[in-house]
Formats: sequence, structure tokens, C-alpha cells
Amino acid sequence: MSSIDRSQSVGGTRTYEVRTYGCQMNVHDSERLAGLLEDAGYVRAPEGADEADVVVFNTCAVRENADNKLYGNLGHLAPKKAARPGMQIAVGGCLAQKDRDTIVKKAPWVDVVFGTHNIGKLPVLLERARVQEEAQVEIAESLEAFPSTLPTRRESAYAAWVSISVGCNNTCTFCIVPALRGKEKDRRPGDILAEIEALVAEGVSEITLLGQNVNAYGSDIGDREAFSKLLRACGKIEGLERVRFTSPHPRDFTDDVIAAMAETPNVMPQLHMPLQSGSDTVLKAMRRSYRQERYLGIIEKVRAAIPHAAISTDIIVGFPGETDDDFEQTLHVVREARFAQAFTFQYSKRPGTPAADMDGQIPKKVVQERYERLVALQEEISWEENKKQVGRTLELMVAEGEGRKDDSTHRLSGRAPDNRLVHFTKPEQEVRPGDVVTVEITYAAPHHLLAEGPVLDVRRTRAGDAWEKRTAEKAGKPAQPAGVLLGLPKIGVPEPLPVAASGCGCD
Repeated sequence: MSSIDRSQSVGGTRTYEVRTYGCQMNVHDSERLAGLLEDAGYVRAPEGADEADVVVFNTCAVRENADNKLYGNLGHLAPKKAARPGMQIAVGGCLAQKDRDTIVKKAPWVDVVFGTHNIGKLPVLLERARVQEEAQVEIAESLEAFPSTLPTRRESAYAAWVSISVGCNNTCTFCIVPALRGKEKDRRPGDILAEIEALVAEGVSEITLLGQNVNAYGSDIGDREAFSKLLRACGKIEGLERVRFTSPHPRDFTDDVIAAMAETPNVMPQLHMPLQSGSDTVLKAMRRSYRQERYLGIIEKVRAAIPHAAISTDIIVGFPGETDDDFEQTLHVVREARFAQAFTFQYSKRPGTPAADMDGQIPKKVVQERYERLVALQEEISWEENKKQVGRTLELMVAEGEGRKDDSTHRLSGRAPDNRLVHFTKPEQEVRPGDVVTVEITYAAPHHLLAEGPVLDVRRTRAGDAWEKRTAEKAGKPAQPAGVLLGLPKIGVPEPLPVAASGCGCD
């Protein structure tokens, strides 16, 4: 019996699974893909069931060996598809935009290939492939509809991504994303704020403004201060307690943005500011339009305006032509900036980028040695900076799925305003993801903090109510009446969405 027949025998619905690779933009796009499929009548397959009727790969072209990983996964599904007539496989995202017809040539069992500009076509393409019984490849060259106009299945009930722009106008030599995502296109401020207000009305308490180059927002609509104005407008939305954004570019990080961060209470004291290299020579080769002095000047201004800001970064080690002195300049910036966290990458060739053909490719052994030195230095700094948090009293938004050992340690986990991860003693009263607790930090590790004493305060929130309602609906049980709210809701960061790879590599 075919998968379609089996689906009909249990209610006529077809199941789907979306597998996401890459950056936050892809994570957000996958929420849209899930929303589109559910709007078309599909139902999400149970976690770990491995028997979805439709499997969608939302791919990344930035990561090393991205194509090998994709074709390996497609090969794994080939026998399953052969054994299940009616099963469909779709491939979208940056790698699909880049490889196009190559995918169905290498994996002829794929039913649909779609690009970054036309994710809204997925349900139509799946149906067309089913009716015509042949692969459908449709890659739009420009954006057909802004992703935020599409249906969405949010992964979190209490925190959400809000896309403010797509595409990038930069030409960094290590990054292929602008070629795949296109030039920057901005949403109208009114549309962004309307989406945020609708999310808050549903119980969301924290939003993260998302863009390939988020603080360049306004270049497409002719307003150089549009991003700072947007941050300030977010501060006027009642019930929205935490606002974050990712990822900015040092070139566009202006004083009005720093002032808006400092003066808008719900904009969190957290900044992710990609460095990539501390060497002016390497930055020039990367076509990064700032230099070490400019970068450290931004960090100094942010710290002056927001003393408790936690600053994180991205760094590439071993870019073509990088000398020992160039690498020492990167270490110098790391020491001066004192990042709370750094996402460090060993340079790898990315097909289609200018850097892939540059002279001076660094031997793997040298890159590895430099990488290990950088990681060791950053681990030391992260630990020292976290130790400064000991003794502080912080409000945490309780998170879902962030403390891997919480069950065995009888702890819960949450995010501080500056986005640091804190594990805290589980209180006697019920605490839900999305609720807010007040704790005192007692111990610091390089990548997390502990609050080992009793919780000082618990505040039930509308965000927690939203999580409880969603959880009850999943379980098929009626939601319990909401409790009495003690003040405005507090919220959390869009964990458990992936954070490990910040930006799309073009930051």
C-alpha cells in the first residue's frame, strides 16, 4: 500500500519533516516552509518517526562539504522512497539556488528543487510533481514575496524571529550568500511592527530582528537611521520585553544605533559583532569595509553606553595570505575586545567565492595550530568575563530544551538579559518556559553560569501561558486557565533554535 494510501487510512493527512542546515535565516525560512505545508493540509511527522510522507531539505551553501552532506542524506533516503510509493523529497535553500538542475541529475529520486526566492511555491510544486510524476525545478532569480507574508509554524511559543530584510549588498570574498540571496530588500517598518504586535498578542515576549546585514536596514528604503528608529519603535510595544537582533556589520554600525540600544529599555544588553579578522591586511583581502581601529572603536562606544553588554563575534582563522603577524593582530583584538563568546571557524574553500581561487592558501596544519591558540585564548577570556557575573542578581527567561543535564541535576535553564545561559535550582512551584525567575549567580564556567541557591522570585507570564496552551494542544488536552499575571510578561531568546553558526557567513 502506498504512503498516500496509508495516510488516508489514518485520516487522509500527509505528514512532513523539514531538515534545516545553516544560519538563522534558514531556521526562519524553515518556519515558513512548515507553515506553508500545514496551511496546505500537511501534518508534522512525530519527532524521530523517520516516516514522513514529505521530507524537505533546507540547505546551506556556506558550510564546507555542504553538497556532500546533502547528497549523502539524499542517498540514505533513496531506498526508503523506493519502498514507499507516494513519498516525496524536496530540496530548497542556498545550495538549491546554486546547484539547480545538478541536484536532480545526481539524485533523480528528488521530486522538487526550489530556491531562496520562491519558498512560497513549495506546496504547488509538490502537487505538480505528484500529478505529472516528474521532478519540478523552479528557481526564481528575484524575491517573489517577502518571507514574512507567508504562513508560519513558529518553533517557540514565547520567542520569535522577525525578518526585517533579506539579501546582502556586501561582496566579502569568502561568502557566496549575496549571490544566492540577492541584493538587500527591506520590509516596510509598519509591516514589521504589525507582525511584532501580532506576535505579542499571541503571547510572544521576545523577538529577534533578523537580516543578513541587519543594521544596514534602511538602505533599500532611503533612510540611514531606519534601524535605530525601528529599535526605538519596538520599545513602545506594550508587552514586548526583550528585543535582540542579528547579525550586524561593523561598516553600518552607527552612533544612533548605539544610542537606541542604550536608551530603549527592552533592547537587550547584547551585541553580536562579526570581526572575521583583526588584521587590516586580511580585512582588505576579505573586502571588509572597516579596519581594526574602527572595530575596536565601536566596541569601546558600546561598552561606554551599555557597561554590562555581552559582546560576541565571528572569527575566521587561516584566510588565504594570513601571516603569523596577521594572526597575532586577531589575537590582539580578542584580548582588547574581551568577547563573552566567539564563533571561530577554520577557513575552508567555498566554491563560487573569490577567496577560493586566491594565492596563499594556508596549510591545514598551520590553520589548526592557530585555531587552537585562538580557542584557548577565547575560552580563558569567556571564563574570566563570566566570573564577573558571580554575585549578580539576574532575571532569567525560562528556556525549553537548553539544559541537557537538567533532569539529572534537578535544575532548569534560562537566558539572562545579555543572553548568557544560566542553569538554576528548580523551585518548588511550577515554572514554565516563558516565565521569568530572579536568581543570584553563584558559579561561572566558560559557557554557562549557575544559580545554586533558591530562586528569589517567580513570575508567571503570558509567554508561559502561551507555552502551556501549545503544549496542551499537542497533547490533545484542554489548556488550564491562565493564572494571575504579576506585572508585565518577561521572555526569552529564540532558543532552542540553533545559535552555533551566527549569520550566513557574510556578516
